[in-house]
Amino acid sequence: MQNCKSDTVLSVENLTFGYTKDKLLYKDFNLELKKGEVVSIVGQSGSGKSTLFELIAGELKPFNGFIKKESFSWIYQDPYSSFHHSYTILNQIEDVAIIENLDEILNRLNLDKSFLYKKPFELSGGQLQRCSILRAVLMKPKLLLADEPTSALDNIISLDIMEMLVGFLDMFGILLITHDKELASWCSDKIINLSA
Repeated sequence: MQNCKSDTVLSVENLTFGYTKDKLLYKDFNLELKKGEVVSIVGQSGSGKSTLFELIAGELKPFNGFIKKESFSWIYQDPYSSFHHSYTILNQIEDVAIIENLDEILNRLNLDKSFLYKKPFELSGGQLQRCSILRAVLMKPKLLLADEPTSALDNIISLDIMEMLVGFLDMFGILLITHDKELASWCSDKIINLSA
């Protein structure tokens, strides 16, 4: 994707981490991501893909190395687990984001405003994942962490969701975790393949 690549939104330098010191997931790992770019992390289960997101988010501390990031938001693999079942979508978005330019973003996501007044269980997986993207975009991140955002969806809806995400590259850079190498090849400026 050739879009407004100027500002670095994520820089990982010489990252070293493992759950035990004798089996490292990362050793002197480096990564740079700029606004307007998609970088995909691919690899089999256990290779450390989700762990990298936890390190970037500050939920885990590296043994060594340096992570510098701009403001970020996160889209999770299972949209149903990322929303509380008892509250409307709008209530949960208002908890974390300021509602600005709502109609424009709803239009870009092909999302009906009425969905915001529903509870998560009243929506399909694809509709709810678009609500996840809406929430993430309204948080005004410079960096979007997308953790297998299409793996729970069928192929047609998956492509639709990724096209929507890529449509927001004027606003942020995307770090994508995916097991789908074809998807990564289609949308990425760079692919990092982790081996377990």
